[in-house]
Amino acid sequence: MRQAPASTSHALRHAALLGAAYAVVGVFQPFLPAFLTSRGLDAGEVSVALALGSAVRLLVGPMAGRLADSLHDPRLLLAATAAASALAACGFLLAAGVVGILLAQLMYSTVLAPLVPLSETVTLAAARRGLFDYGRVRAVGSATFILASALAGWLVGRQGYDIVPVLLALMLVLSALAALTLRRTGEVRVARPGSFRAVLALPGLGRLMLVSALVQGSHAALYAFGAIHWAAAGHAPLTIGLLWAGGVIAEILLFTFGHALVERLGLRGLSLVAAVAGVVRWGLLAGTVWLPALAVAQLLHGLTFGAQYLASMRLLISLVPPGQAATAQSLHASLGVGVATALLTLVCGPLYANFGGGVFWLMAALCALAVPVALGLRPPVAEPAETP
Repeated sequence: MRQAPASTSHALRHAALLGAAYAVVGVFQPFLPAFLTSRGLDAGEVSVALALGSAVRLLVGPMAGRLADSLHDPRLLLAATAAASALAACGFLLAAGVVGILLAQLMYSTVLAPLVPLSETVTLAAARRGLFDYGRVRAVGSATFILASALAGWLVGRQGYDIVPVLLALMLVLSALAALTLRRTGEVRVARPGSFRAVLALPGLGRLMLVSALVQGSHAALYAFGAIHWAAAGHAPLTIGLLWAGGVIAEILLFTFGHALVERLGLRGLSLVAAVAGVVRWGLLAGTVWLPALAVAQLLHGLTFGAQYLASMRLLISLVPPGQAATAQSLHASLGVGVATALLTLVCGPLYANFGGGVFWLMAALCALAVPVALGLRPPVAEPAETP
């Protein structure tokens, strides 16, 4: 169906928001650890700093979502926290010593926590009204992740790691500006947002969070040790970079062109595909470092991450009342994905040290456990036809 100009305008504005938000992730996820090392932190201190950031985001995210629901307009909080994050990113350049860096990380992570969940919330609110296809708009975020990572790598090579906080600040200013351009989507106001308990009691949300914890959490070994494992096997940095890029490109293709497949599979089918693909993917990575097999495994990222991600958004967009959307989105990001990923990252450290690539068998087992849980997923009674 041909979109009206107003719908196209909504799609472009939300694509700009997600593009800016995921560009921030594309800079800090690969380059913040190296920046901390360049500031004199050793490996243990870097781990403490990263763990502190993760813990703060897990705690602050749901509270920010609750606040956004109580304000009835997540755009305002989103713009304010993005602007505050830009200022906090500059604090990394002013911080001195381990304590100073940790304080900068604490401040930065606190104000950054709502960025991605609230960006997703306002985008889902617009998609809920059929203004655009969510998957295609979300694909812009994946694309800017790659572009921002490439840009950051090029600039770091020319300017050094002090450019990283500057890039973060610039991307966060763009996020704040993008949030300010959004239009209200006409969501119905509610007298008061639901409590955390009320949101968690929504039918199907708890089971979805468990599936997400198992499937998305199973990526922990890859994120922490994938590049290290492949480098130890003799693969060049360029090859490793292409393997990572291939996974994100597969994700983009699903988001952009997979609407018909998503509609056919539905909530349960998407989760089952993600879980089964996870068993295959992690089994490949556990069993071999042969380059063609690694390429196939990385292309499966479009299913292990992408399919489960779309399943989660499908349920959230269909099930959660507008007045609870930000709270539900933040709880899912924190409890459904964040906690599992953080804990599994800690577990994977000693496992990789002792078993190397064998750690991926544990990830495959987690996805196998997700299969019977996914079989119990039920779509909402009135799932809208226009959702992704």
